[in-house]
Amino acid sequence: MALRTTALAVTFAAGFGFAAQAQTSITGAGSTFAAPIYGKWGEAGASATGVKVNYQAVGSGAGINQINNRTVDFGASDMPVAPDQLTAHKLMQFPTVIGGVDIIVNLPGIKADQLKLTGPVLADIYLGKITKWNDPEIAKINDGLKLPSLAIATVHRADGSGTTFVFTDYLGMQSAEWKSKVGSSTSVAWPNGAGGKGSDGVAATVQHIPGGIGYDESAYATQNHLTTAMMLNKAGKFVAPGMEAFAAAAGNADWSKVQNFAIDLNDQAGAESWPIESATFVLLPTDPKDVAQSAAVKKFFDWSFTHGSDIAKSLLYIPLPESVQNAVRATWKTEVPGNM
Repeated sequence: MALRTTALAVTFAAGFGFAAQAQTSITGAGSTFAAPIYGKWGEAGASATGVKVNYQAVGSGAGINQINNRTVDFGASDMPVAPDQLTAHKLMQFPTVIGGVDIIVNLPGIKADQLKLTGPVLADIYLGKITKWNDPEIAKINDGLKLPSLAIATVHRADGSGTTFVFTDYLGMQSAEWKSKVGSSTSVAWPNGAGGKGSDGVAATVQHIPGGIGYDESAYATQNHLTTAMMLNKAGKFVAPGMEAFAAAAGNADWSKVQNFAIDLNDQAGAESWPIESATFVLLPTDPKDVAQSAAVKKFFDWSFTHGSDIAKSLLYIPLPESVQNAVRATWKTEVPGNM
């Protein structure tokens, strides 16, 4: 896809029927996970809208920092921001779409979704406790699959990344040792392995190292034809990453029990559910320097919610339930100045 760089700029037009000469320019930065959908939404809405958006996919950590410092009009993060930090930096957050995080591998002779992994095995791989691909712990869940006698080379994001938060949060659910020794965040102290900057950096590193394993957002993995693995879900079923599995997990989520829309979609119930999944979030000031800029951000995402579901699905994202979209719109009205 076109999104081959980590610090990419996506420029597109958005708005609600304004003439071209009435365009407003807004800026956003953060999540690489969300970059494909924000770009496509912008392209699709260009003819009908009047807001020009510059989006920089620099990673969730950088996006949070930029919106905290008010150097952009909105930030984007796959890690929900804690309530005290939202208050301290005068921000509200809202989800835009839901997507899966895929496990990608580079194993000679192994095709996409042939390899099976479990959460505890994946955690032990990243802890450095399982070091060979033909280890008995991997072999026993892959009966009949010829596993190479290769060293396992783990790859992770080197930059602050919401995808890393989602992945490490999942590992913490699967392994008490991971949770106590490493934990979950946009950046962690990795026990071993190589770092790659951005989604493309992780993918390139995995592809260049026989025996490599990494994690990437599903839209990126699919568009770049990466070799993915199956995962054991909470119901005890091995599932492959894909729209049905992502939708199944999203459908089991209960948004009514979370504050600030900060839902954790990892390890949801359901026989068809993909276990590593997240909403991606936008951070918007409740005290904007320019009310018109915040109004333009809300216009863009309101248009995207209304018209962008099919585009989201084509990129393997799950659109938000309509009830959640309406809850977001209601929160915009009460927390963020500026009429759409």
